[in-house]
This record gives sequence, structure tokens and C-alpha cells, in this order.
Amino acid sequence: MSEVLRQRRNALGLSQADLAARVGVDKRQIRRYEAGETQPTLSVARAIARALEVTVDELAGEDVHRIDLSGDWWACWQTWNKGREILNPHQVRMRQKGDAVEVLAVTRGTQRFEDGGYLWRGELRLWDNEILMGWYVADEAAVRSKGTLYFVLHQHGQRMSGRWVGLSYDGPIVTGWGAVAKTEEEALSMVDTLKNEEVVPDEH
Repeated sequence: MSEVLRQRRNALGLSQADLAARVGVDKRQIRRYEAGETQPTLSVARAIARALEVTVDELAGEDVHRIDLSGDWWACWQTWNKGREILNPHQVRMRQKGDAVEVLAVTRGTQRFEDGGYLWRGELRLWDNEILMGWYVADEAAVRSKGTLYFVLHQHGQRMSGRWVGLSYDGPIVTGWGAVAKTEEEALSMVDTLKNEEVVPDEH
């Protein structure tokens, strides 16, 4: 743990005093932890892990092979406006801290509010390097859209596909397909594939 603590603190550009202030302990305690002279209590270890943006397991030295989704991506959503389907591709930026992934729309895609284009932000949690679950909310005052997101990561985390459910222009509970990939073309193609493979249950 002492080695992970020291390396991670240096990687974040924090002094021992900086880390101590974030954790709420004396600087001498951080020095003792890094020297391996003593171990923090569980509550202090959790505070250190939060400050260093790692999990407690990672702080303890466990080798965690977590996919890193940080970077620029293209998202595409199947949405509706007065019953008319709209596919809305746009750029998003992801920033990952441990299992938490912050998502921020960089462009609107569909430019007009009336066609469903708006800036948004959200947060996802990564589970077992294969599932992402979270929420989204419009970042523009004129738009009330908000809801939930569910994605399945494809191999090596190079793309993901899933669904959104939420409040939209067409009603309080609306859903559609969604995809996130490294290019606009791939994101659009993935949504087309999801639409074509969708199984509609028989009505009896």
C-alpha cells in the first residue's frame, strides 16, 4: 500500500500536506503510511482512496485490470419527436475515476431543440468491466429531459450498446437504443443493427 500511495500521490501532483488536508489527517500520518511504518484504519483508507481517485482494493496493492473509458467518443441515440424517429449522433467526452465515469456531451448533434438536440451530462458506473449503468440530465435550461442509461461493453471496451429510458419531448417514459463508439459512422451503424435485431413480442 505504501508504494501505491506514494506513486499515486505523485502522479496527481499532490504533496503529502495536500493529501493530508484532503483526507483530514496530520501530514506526519501520511509520511508514516508511505514509509510503511503504520497502516491506516479502514475509514482513513477509504478517505485516502477517494482523494487518490482509486478503489480501496487498488490502494491495498491489488492488481485491478479495469478498462479505462476516458477520452472522446461518438454517441448515437434513437429518439422521437411527435412520433417521428430521429437518430441523433454527437460527440461526448468521458472521464473515468475508478468505477465512476462522468459523461459530457460536447456537441448537440441535431442542432435544433425541436428536433431533440441538446447538451447533456451524466454519470455511469462500471461493473465487472462489462456493464455500465447510470443517469443523464439535460444541461440546458430549456430542456427537461432526464433518465437512465444501460450499456453493455463490447470486447476491450472499444464500443458499447444499450438503451436509454427517460422523460423526453414525446412523454414521461420513453425509451430507445443507444450506442457509443470511436467514430460517428460506427455509432450510427450500431444503432441501425440494434433496431434491425429488435424482437417485438407477439400480441395475444
